[in-house]
Amino acid sequence: MYQQANLLGQESSPYLRQHAHNPVHWRPWGTLALQEARETGKPILLSVGYAACHWCHVMAHECFEDQQVADLMNAHYVNIKVDREERPDIDQIYMAALGAMGEQGGWPLTMFLTQDAKPFWGGTYFPKNSRYGRPGFMDVLQSIDRVWREDHARVVQNVDALTDHVSARLDAKATAVPLDKQLFDQFAANIAGMIDMKKGGLSGAPKFPNAPFMDTLWLSWLRNGNTQHRDAFLKSLRTMLQGGIYDHLGGGLSRYSVDDDWLVPHFEKMLYDNAQFIRHATYAYAETKDELFRIRIEETVDWLRREMLANGARFASSLDADSEGEEGRFYVWSASEISDAAEFQAFRTTYDVTSEGNWEGKTILNRLKSPDAFNTDTEADLLKVRQILFAQREKRIHPNRDDKSLTDWNGLMIRALTEASRVFQRSDWLELAISSYRSISESMIDGRLPHSVLGQSRLFPGLSSDYAAMINAAVSLYEATQEKTFLSDASHWLEALDRWHLTADGNYALSASDSTDVIIRVRGDQDEAIPSATGQILESIIRLATTTADYALQQRVEQLAENAIGRVLEQRYGQAGVLNSASLLLEPMKLVLVTPDREHPLIRAADSRSDPRRTDIWIRFEENTKIELVPGAGELIIKKPAAYLCRGFVCLAPVETAEALAELLKPKPSEH
Repeated sequence: MYQQANLLGQESSPYLRQHAHNPVHWRPWGTLALQEARETGKPILLSVGYAACHWCHVMAHECFEDQQVADLMNAHYVNIKVDREERPDIDQIYMAALGAMGEQGGWPLTMFLTQDAKPFWGGTYFPKNSRYGRPGFMDVLQSIDRVWREDHARVVQNVDALTDHVSARLDAKATAVPLDKQLFDQFAANIAGMIDMKKGGLSGAPKFPNAPFMDTLWLSWLRNGNTQHRDAFLKSLRTMLQGGIYDHLGGGLSRYSVDDDWLVPHFEKMLYDNAQFIRHATYAYAETKDELFRIRIEETVDWLRREMLANGARFASSLDADSEGEEGRFYVWSASEISDAAEFQAFRTTYDVTSEGNWEGKTILNRLKSPDAFNTDTEADLLKVRQILFAQREKRIHPNRDDKSLTDWNGLMIRALTEASRVFQRSDWLELAISSYRSISESMIDGRLPHSVLGQSRLFPGLSSDYAAMINAAVSLYEATQEKTFLSDASHWLEALDRWHLTADGNYALSASDSTDVIIRVRGDQDEAIPSATGQILESIIRLATTTADYALQQRVEQLAENAIGRVLEQRYGQAGVLNSASLLLEPMKLVLVTPDREHPLIRAADSRSDPRRTDIWIRFEENTKIELVPGAGELIIKKPAAYLCRGFVCLAPVETAEALAELLKPKPSEH
């Protein structure tokens, strides 16, 4: 007899634990829950969400905390709760199934499955009773149960066809397509054509940072000198960092803006959004020297240290949008809460504080109407007021934090902090990155990375994105420190990635081969808010091959990229990450710095110009040392300190001064 109880209390996900006291008899996803469905003959009710999801909280309050709803769920279904951040492989399968049914996706995801975990009907948010033009969950539960019992043949009739359709989409097979610069350039032109050049971001609302698209624009600028694409990138980044989507008191970027002005955020703060914005702001500062980018990075790293260290080292996943049951309550202000004394007047004007407010009678602090920097004295006065208001805000009830540490998201942040530490000469940021890196590395068991860690709990097996993100983090740490242990780690993780995720056709699956609870091993080609697993894998292997001068590995990743591009051209949506990474193979860049020490001006010149296409290698200068810059090119005898920039298998003439190197590394605008 199966337990008539909620079984989420000991799970590694704070989101699942939030539901541990629901009257619903929730089970975590896994073989035991699937076995229960098979043995009881009940269909599965699958609910997928995440801790910072506003509508997930709404549906939980309206439905899952309600005894009447719970009684129906418990009587007729095996109820399974999934944290999409812990199990993106599960989420992708059933989100694709919902799309195949012609429904708009989103979270919470509510799916009904057969005992074999095959989907047959679904939706997203349902209120308890019909409203907002949506069917009530009580009615849905009763209708699905009735059809399951009385017309079972109709339920299962199309299940296999639907599953095959989803499999064809997520485990796509396609003919390899050779690398073609024109393909990447056309894709960048398509993205640029969708940018709102007055406000930044994609035209219309809602506005997301859309990091993969931002990467596309920046890579196009670096590759072709396309200033329109550079300006679209910079406009988007500047506007979001002055908008309400940015927390002007505490630092950190929110998930997205619900309007087309970047004013009203969906107030949740995600680790991955902030990792990617730190990278982008690092590029932007290196290009423009605009202090806005430096300040926003500094403020956000302070926020990471203050609020996002889950165990003193690893980074937590997110902060909720809600506090005290209300979205944004922690962040917004009434006019009466901000003094109208003389010393506050400049602040009120600069940050859009008015008696009527700018959102539902409240004020979301922003600088959209005053984006340009004032003089130093004015900015110092504004900082004093921000500090006063921050201290005042700290007394409020804070949003909840999702304390689980996801390996791939931590990998993204480690890389971002490492790159920023080089540009801004911040050894403390590098130490923060290394601390997280060591904590993640120490969480391995039998040489394998977990996907998630919470306290002493680890979720195995990891995903392909975990290994890719940590390889990228390790290569970046190697560039910053030149400690070869980081390259050893990267090589070890590539071996694990190959062992557990490489499929028979020579490509990679998101789930490990010993994941026994998925009906499809998805490829992981689809971008979400971060580049896809496939995109991250390609980039990580390209960078490792370039850094280690492993020509065989480079040939292998070229085949992987051509396979992935073939799939992209079949599906044609949501795969900027694959294209961005594959474009790096057009001309892999390596900068070899031969100097007597790491304090040499050539090193500083290289550090100050961050370029996602380039890997940097340091060799200690000793006169008459012989080095080989690229495989098979022959040895050079080093006579004096110099920097050698190699593009593919062609190395340019060495440069000996920081000024010459800075000029060499600077993108060259072209006419468009």
